[in-house]
Parts: sequence; structure tokens; C-alpha cells
Amino acid sequence: MDLEVFVTEGLGDASYLLASEGQAALIDPQRDAWRFLAAAERRGWRVARVLETHVHNDYVSGAHEIRAATGAEIVAPARGGYTFDHRAADEGDEVRVGDLRVIARATPGHTPEHLSWEVAGMVDGAPLAVFSGGSLLVGSAGRTDLLGAEHAAELTAAQFRTLQRMATLPDATRILPTHGAGSFCAAGPTSNERTTTIGAERLVNAAFQAPSSTAFEASVLGSLGRFPNYYAYIGPINRAGPPVVRRLPMPAELDPDAVADAIAVGARIVDARDRKAFAAAHIPGSLNIELSSPLAAYVGWLLPFDSPVVLVTDGAAELEDAAVQLFRIGWSRVVGSLAGGLDAWRGSGRLLRSYTTTRLRDLHAESVAGASPRILDVRQPIEWRDHGIVAGSRTIFVADLPKRLEGLRGSEEITVLCKSGQRAAIAASILDGAGIPVRLVVEGGAQDWPTT
Repeated sequence: MDLEVFVTEGLGDASYLLASEGQAALIDPQRDAWRFLAAAERRGWRVARVLETHVHNDYVSGAHEIRAATGAEIVAPARGGYTFDHRAADEGDEVRVGDLRVIARATPGHTPEHLSWEVAGMVDGAPLAVFSGGSLLVGSAGRTDLLGAEHAAELTAAQFRTLQRMATLPDATRILPTHGAGSFCAAGPTSNERTTTIGAERLVNAAFQAPSSTAFEASVLGSLGRFPNYYAYIGPINRAGPPVVRRLPMPAELDPDAVADAIAVGARIVDARDRKAFAAAHIPGSLNIELSSPLAAYVGWLLPFDSPVVLVTDGAAELEDAAVQLFRIGWSRVVGSLAGGLDAWRGSGRLLRSYTTTRLRDLHAESVAGASPRILDVRQPIEWRDHGIVAGSRTIFVADLPKRLEGLRGSEEITVLCKSGQRAAIAASILDGAGIPVRLVVEGGAQDWPTT
């Protein structure tokens, strides 16, 4: 069994290229699928199939790009409601990859139609690995509330039964999940490791160790954070099948006049530069979402889905990174990028805005000295609950901020923080765009506030 793992950091997901005897299958590929095909070509593998574990909510599937390029068969859950041509699979259905048997296992919970794919050899049939999708994760399990609160209890019970079933596998069985560290599809914190084994999860995974359905429900539903609004649009795209484009659509280069015209008809500026550079100078009304934030998730959280955006980056490599992140979530209206970056805007004589920055230790020193800064904490509610807040600070999750601006207006500056500065940078840009005086904590987070 040959295996190549592809980690998509911005989504917190992994895709897999499984091969045997020169034949290969792709499991849960993201939409920018040419990177997988390039890897297969380097290894001399022919991609014959794409295997899906579930209808993805966090990214657009690359299965159609793979099929268009190679003629590969798409094999997907029979209960997924797909409307394009595919091979429907359910419990016990089998595909061959060289001398490997890859067997569908019904593992509902993360979604109702969810399949895992169990890999076994042709001789003794012992399981070698399981592509577990959004069921068993490294240190956690897939969340069970993506279809709404009305389905969460039923799916949570199903996920518990799924993990009980997986617990019957031998300890040496490799677990190869789709969702991992950084994914909003996980029910609670996950390990930074991308793969694991059944034996390892028995020792460290609280969800896997839960002794009863009641205990599992408390563990899973009690540790959920918020997930992006754009998820509601991805399932329908994947069921219908996205259009095939064959390469990354790069945004057109726009001069400052064209960018101003785009803004005038409703486009939003998404500035992916570093938070300090943005604070020093930016186009009025820009949204500062750093490339590592992850950019696509917060664009899809804060803007109407597929609304027009113009990108501002430091260079060509950063522009491609931003464009591919948005492409993965089906954002088709990236109307352009600012040619020449912010220097071009400055050179055109147009207005720039800025705001001040500070570090957490300096903010703390101010407080100790008797100042009373207005502090806004924009982390997730579960972080406030589990890790506490700075005394006297106000709490509004960054994704809720656009609807809560009126309650923040005033002449006094607001100092905004989060855990690492990424979400605070987004929040500061929102406040600045609304004309609210703001200061950004660029280093340190609420959890670093001294307790003595």
C-alpha cells in the first residue's frame, strides 16, 4: 500500500492518494485538484477513482476536476443526494485499487450519509487503514451539528455508534481522517498530527473513550465552537457538481481607478497583508484577513456568499494563495486584484486610513498604571467560557461584530484582542471601516493576560 497525504492548512483538512500496482484512488480531494494529479504523475500512478466520504460542507470537491482530467470514476455515498453521474456506494460495497480492496463502511454521525473507506489486502482481508473522513479524527471526532440543532441529537447518537464500531478494529489499523487541526468540522480540539492509529486513539481521544452515549453527547456537544456561514452553500454545490475549470482562475489586475469603480458598485476590498502593515496604511473600508487566518473561512463568514471582492496582497505568490483559498470554497466573484499593491493606490493620490497598535504586555501595563482602556475580546464564546476573559472587557465574536457596531460607537478608542491577533486584526478593520476609533493588539492574546 502506497500513500501520499496532502494537508490543506487553510481548511484544516487532508486529502489522500492511495496507490497499489500503479493504480491510484484519491480520497476527499479539494477543488484545486491539479496538485494531486501532479503528484500522481511524478509517482507514475494512474488515478482511476475518486472516493468521497461525505457531502462536504467546508470545501468544494475536486472530484469533477479529476474526472475531467483522467476519466476517473467518482464513487460517493449512496445517500448523499448527488445529482450528477457517479457510482453510489453503501455498506459493504467494494472497489479495487491494484491489489487492495477498499470497502465502504456506513459511518453516519458527522453527516447522515457518511461513509468510511476501509483498506484491506487481497490475501487475509485484515484492515490496514481506514479513511475516516469526519468520523474518528486525531484526538477528537467530527462535529454532529452541521445540519442544525434539530438533527444534532440523532447524529450524535449515530456518531457514538460509529466510533463504537471503529473500536472493534485492531490497534494497528491506521486512521486517515479528512478533518484535522484547524478545521471547523471537528468537535473540539484536535491534535496537530494528521494520521493516527486505533490503538493511539484508545489512549488519548476522549470522544473515543466515552463509556456511554450520554457521556459522548456531553463531550461532543459541550465543546463546539461556531462554524462559518458559507457552509450552508457548499453542500448544494457538491450535490449538484461544481463546474469544471481545469486551472486556477487568477483575478484580473486592476489599476486604482478600476478598483475604485469596483468599490463604487459594491465590491469589498479583502486585504490579505500582515496586520501591522494594514494598520499602518490601508484602503478605507478594507477587510484585513491575513492569509493564515484562514482567509477563505472568514471571507465566507463575514461577506454574503460569492459577493464581489477585490484582493490586495504583497505580491504574486500571496495573490495566488488568496485566490486558491477562495476557489476552494466556490467563490467565483473575485473581480480583481490591485495591480502594484498599496503603493499603486498611494501613488494615485487616494485616501488611506490607519490605526494604532499595541502589545498585550503594554496594554496590561496601562491597566496597572490606572488607565481604563475599553477592551473588546473577539474570540469564540467557547473560548471565553473555557479560558476566561480580561476583567472588564466586552465580548463580541468577530463574526457577530458587523451586526453589533451601533452599540460600540463613541469617541473613546476600543482596543481589540483575541488569542493570537488574527481575529483581532479582522475585527479592527471592521471597526475602522465603520468609523469607530480602534487600537489593535498585534502581539499576545487574552489568555496571556497576567493573573498576578
